[in-house]
Amino acid sequence: MDTVVERELELKLVLSPERSIPVPARLSYLVDDPYAVHITFHIGSEHPVHWMFARDLLIEGVFRACGQGDVRIWPSRAEGQSVIFVALTSPDGNALLQVPSAAVATWVERTLRLVPPGTEAERLGIDEALDELLTPLPTDDVLLSDPWAPDDSDGAA
Repeated sequence: MDTVVERELELKLVLSPERSIPVPARLSYLVDDPYAVHITFHIGSEHPVHWMFARDLLIEGVFRACGQGDVRIWPSRAEGQSVIFVALTSPDGNALLQVPSAAVATWVERTLRLVPPGTEAERLGIDEALDELLTPLPTDDVLLSDPWAPDDSDGAA
């Protein structure tokens, strides 16, 4: 079974209502990080720009405006086509990106088939990690015993 769902696509960085520039990007979803989506922007610099936000935000943004603060997403139409706008805000600046709706919806659907909504917590292995963490070890008896308890081994009663 796949553990990563990726999609290369070209977004548009909206500079003004009349002007935008293409930005190659990669959408990634990792089963080991089931609540998040990752976007890597290849902007022609030495290092790509990475963003991560809630998968639920992108799922909802395909259908209606959502988000607040650093990430806001909403569906719209541009140049006669269905698109999704993604507004990103950071201390370094703001970006408004236009993404083809069909490409994002198809990619989101693949993530939902891999990890259906409501099953994300099962992928984290929290129960198993807690069991392992809380399972007593043989040395725990020594560490948890009271060092000041009276010693009954001298035969005094």
